[in-house]
Amino acid sequence: MNPMILSLFISALGLGTTITLSSYHWVLAWMGLEMNTLAIIPLMAKLHHPRAIEATTKYFLTQAAASALILFSSLTNAWITGEWAITNLTNTLSIISITIALSMKLGLAPFHFWLPEVIQGLDLMTGLILSTWQKLAPMALLYLISPNLNFTILLTLAIFSTLIGGWGGMNQTQLRKVLAYSSIAHLGWMTIILIPSPQLTMLNLIIYILMTSSMFLVFKTYSTTKISSLSLYWTKAPAISTMTILVLLSLGGLPPLSGFLPKWMIIQELSNQGLMLPATIIALSALLSLFFYLRLSYTSILTIPPNTSNSPTLWRSMSTQPKMFLSTTIIASTCFLPISPMIMSALN
Repeated sequence: MNPMILSLFISALGLGTTITLSSYHWVLAWMGLEMNTLAIIPLMAKLHHPRAIEATTKYFLTQAAASALILFSSLTNAWITGEWAITNLTNTLSIISITIALSMKLGLAPFHFWLPEVIQGLDLMTGLILSTWQKLAPMALLYLISPNLNFTILLTLAIFSTLIGGWGGMNQTQLRKVLAYSSIAHLGWMTIILIPSPQLTMLNLIIYILMTSSMFLVFKTYSTTKISSLSLYWTKAPAISTMTILVLLSLGGLPPLSGFLPKWMIIQELSNQGLMLPATIIALSALLSLFFYLRLSYTSILTIPPNTSNSPTLWRSMSTQPKMFLSTTIIASTCFLPISPMIMSALN
């Protein structure tokens, strides 16, 4: 793609998200979401491959349906209450429909079916944008309307997401699908605490973006999309391979890594609210996610030569990808726990 055209689409992507984040009116927020969707579609289809075109079509249809539902919800609320403000969402029908629409945009279960298939059809950098940047605008809208949402519906969506995200990622051989199911599971953790403590949702979102960015950048550096190929890179980049294990364990929520911080605080907050059963369910569902993270870790570092590899050996050429941003995200993905008091005081 022409660099000027690419910069134009990326600028439009940032502008759409910025409009949604800074808007107080439902029509402006909807316009920002539409700009966001239309800007990323050419980036998704730039490979000119049937798989990429299929993923782009699925993404467009899903996002168009969700955007139409958002517009319908805001119109219904404005018709009944006479208000277009995002925070003045009081009509029950509008609350339920806007929750469904934003769940579709984010990929929360049971509206998650498009997410693994779409990410599987994209290149790694576009998958990174879809898994991180595209979550900001819908999550910001959920954050703004969280006092008006139905907690039972959010709790149900969150538990389904953590369970399906854990079960779905266990039987995958493609790294992009594993990260897609990981995204679904993490979105469940963010949603379950949205009403009791929105600050924890934002903390979880920030740490999730850092960890997911690290993994996509590592796979981009390796130029690999299959689990079986991970075992070939220990001899080419041992430092990155070692740090990859730490990021994977951080995604699984093991202490003392950064991913443990939001899970620990979310379970603590749910226990303080008396929600012992949901806290127990999502804690057990984290074991499902931890299983496939450990599987990736085993393939990455414990199947090195002279063991037999199931993947053909690639030419031993060093990667020329820039590693400064990768190093920054890896450090942030593993070292946030010691500064957690400062982070929580900043969020509060």
